[in-house]
Amino acid sequence: MLLAAAARRIGIAERLAAAIPDRRDPTRITHPLSRILLARILAIACGYEDADDLDTLRTDPALKLACGHLPESGAALASQPTVSRLENTPALRDLIRLGRVMVDLYCASYPAPPEAIVLDIDDTVDVVHGHQQLSLFNAHHDERCFLPIHVYDTATSRPVAVILRPGKTPSGREGRGHIRRLVRAIRRHWPKTRITIRGDGHYGRPEVMDWCEANGADYVFGLTGTKALAAKVETIADDIRVTRATGNQDTVRGFTETTHAARSWSHERRVAARIEATPLGLDIRYIVTSITHGTPEWLYADLYCARGQAENLIKLHKSQLASDRTSCRAANANQMRLILHTAAYWLILAVREAIPKAQPLATAEFNTIRLRLIKIAARITEKATCIRIAFASACPDAGLFRHIAGALKAAPS
Repeated sequence: MLLAAAARRIGIAERLAAAIPDRRDPTRITHPLSRILLARILAIACGYEDADDLDTLRTDPALKLACGHLPESGAALASQPTVSRLENTPALRDLIRLGRVMVDLYCASYPAPPEAIVLDIDDTVDVVHGHQQLSLFNAHHDERCFLPIHVYDTATSRPVAVILRPGKTPSGREGRGHIRRLVRAIRRHWPKTRITIRGDGHYGRPEVMDWCEANGADYVFGLTGTKALAAKVETIADDIRVTRATGNQDTVRGFTETTHAARSWSHERRVAARIEATPLGLDIRYIVTSITHGTPEWLYADLYCARGQAENLIKLHKSQLASDRTSCRAANANQMRLILHTAAYWLILAVREAIPKAQPLATAEFNTIRLRLIKIAARITEKATCIRIAFASACPDAGLFRHIAGALKAAPS
């Protein structure tokens, strides 16, 4: 019920359905696209990641009620074959429109355009289930896989884009293309918002940095160390090494900055370095950025290292919503699955955001919220004039459930 309330508030199923052309015969339609999508998204959010589960869940009273059907006398929901046909329906242009819908959802989640946002871009290994389209062998992961790109606003834990792609490191041209389309889609909503792109060294390519500088977007990317960079910070590094040795300390850390121009770069750029001396030796990490203000310590320790939260969000997406269940043969169908799993992410995130901050569940993982608030026992009774849902008298979170239901109630149109 809470997930259904969140879906109505966001309008997520209707938004996605509007982006998919319905080529079915109108006289033979039993299940509207929005209803099929809603059932599939709700099932994923409840932990049923396979379309096969809908063959049983289609008669479940709670899921039927959540999808707008009467729990007992109402018609059954869409079956697995219907859901599978829908997943294989969207063409490439349809998927591009669906991707824009996800960006629209992200922008609509803010009551007003923010002054600035930081978007984390990262890819993650998605081991394939056979010889599927776009699957490649990746030597680093020692697996045949996809490497889908995830983009998050980690300050709010909100997803912005999820893109299926082959199992190889993205090139500079590819990364520039993804970032260009994403930034342009966001600026259609927020033309004055300052956008910062943050990522590891995969995305710190000349093509990406040149495009960001030419289009008013900031960036903070990891940078691989070289002998030329090490020579530029050697004086500071030697001071830190000597300080640790003379003081017999376990760890001494310092920060510095310089300017650097790799051979493939068009000009010099600001580089910040974190230098750490331990009994095992010297460890230096670099970042390159277009940001001109702030100390090297702030740039690295506060701004760049915050991207670690994006990895936690990817783990939520994969391990607790099973978004790596991309087992279709066709790449378009697997991209559609990523969109459906991201929609399920939005619903559980909306439920979590409705929990008062003083409650322990306000920062809980999705599995915990699912077990405490979603997959709980209830008796559903259909009467002539109403539908009654009765929880156990000892339900520990009944009061919190009531509060969230009220908070998620859709505003009147």
